[in-house]
Amino acid sequence: MPRKDIITMSIGEVKRLKVVAEAIAGQITQQHAAEILSLSERQVRRLVRAVRSEGERGIAHKARGKPSNRQITAKVKDSVIAAYKGTYLGFGPTLAAEKLQEREGIWLSKETLRKWLLEEGLWSRRRKGSTHRRHRERKECFGEMVQMDGSHHNWLDNRGPELVLMGYIDDATGNVFGRFYDYEGTVPAMDSFKRYTIKYGLPQRMYLDKHSTYKSTSQVKEEELEEKPMSQFERALKELGVTVIHANSPQAKGRVERLFGTLQDRLVKEMMLRGIETKDEANDFLKHYLPIYNKRFRVPASKNADLHVAVRKEIKLDDYLCIKTNRVLRNDNTVSLHGRLFQIEEPVGATHVEMQERLNGRLVLKAEGRSLKYSEIKPAPKPIRRPTVSRARRATVSPEPTHPWRRWQTPKLKNNRWACAY
Repeated sequence: MPRKDIITMSIGEVKRLKVVAEAIAGQITQQHAAEILSLSERQVRRLVRAVRSEGERGIAHKARGKPSNRQITAKVKDSVIAAYKGTYLGFGPTLAAEKLQEREGIWLSKETLRKWLLEEGLWSRRRKGSTHRRHRERKECFGEMVQMDGSHHNWLDNRGPELVLMGYIDDATGNVFGRFYDYEGTVPAMDSFKRYTIKYGLPQRMYLDKHSTYKSTSQVKEEELEEKPMSQFERALKELGVTVIHANSPQAKGRVERLFGTLQDRLVKEMMLRGIETKDEANDFLKHYLPIYNKRFRVPASKNADLHVAVRKEIKLDDYLCIKTNRVLRNDNTVSLHGRLFQIEEPVGATHVEMQERLNGRLVLKAEGRSLKYSEIKPAPKPIRRPTVSRARRATVSPEPTHPWRRWQTPKLKNNRWACAY
């Protein structure tokens, strides 16, 4: 509580006092002071009278230092603290305020209650930690969702090239599938998924991160396109009826991340003991190692059902797991791709041709669902363009001393006679 001889004022009141003092001194008019303070002239006159009669204290708010008229009485505070100690001890301020209202009929702000509990030592401030990540239960059925990712690691422990393990783990059982590749990209993703599908079938969902292989990096706004832009791998999964889910953080797909941590320890040491030095040897070893790993670490699903969809004979995976590009058919029945020109040798009856780059390197051309016969031809050579010399550069070029043009220069005076250069 401030002493009576000390005047406590806010910064705004100090500024207001300065303007009112100038008005009292006659330096400015009360009308001008009202404009400066954004007050009415009546309010300024009231301030002038208060300062003249009370001095600087007259500018301060009259309620400063006095208890609020709406203050909760000490009797109510004591009853609340007693009820909290007797019935609601350990409740948080928010929940305790709700229960006091429901059960005791005491209407109280949760922040007021929090303040009282802190003063009594019945509650302590809790520092807000990092974002809480709720544990997600496993899926119920085998094949309901599969997590997939690529792990860049020195798998051969400097005995061979650096490889990438394209790893798959079933969310319900922890069943693992994988294969080594030279890089993480569209072709390795499609090839590994094809091998997984042949072994187990098509899963219902795939849980992927936002790597450019799995999610399109197109900067075009979705509302400007008829369809959402998709990567080639995402497009292939959609055509096969597999739902794609993109994780927003590595922690979201923690099962496959923990798998890589385990394999980077166990698998590397197993291959070191066997002296494996090449990618082919590593893939051959995986065929024998993963069944043993799954037998030891796989867990039973909560429901005994396999939701993998077997691929029928009439469904050819190569028609889906390939890089598809649409090209406009030219008037001479040719299309180009990556600088190569192809001549279509049969009537097409369409304006666009779908070019499929298969995983084995083969190129297939299709239009309206049927394959087209084609042959590769050499594109016409581009015309050679000679470099052009600007006018300014030509003006600076000077002919050689022996150039014929020098013969017709201005005649020179020799022996007091004009003589031509020739």
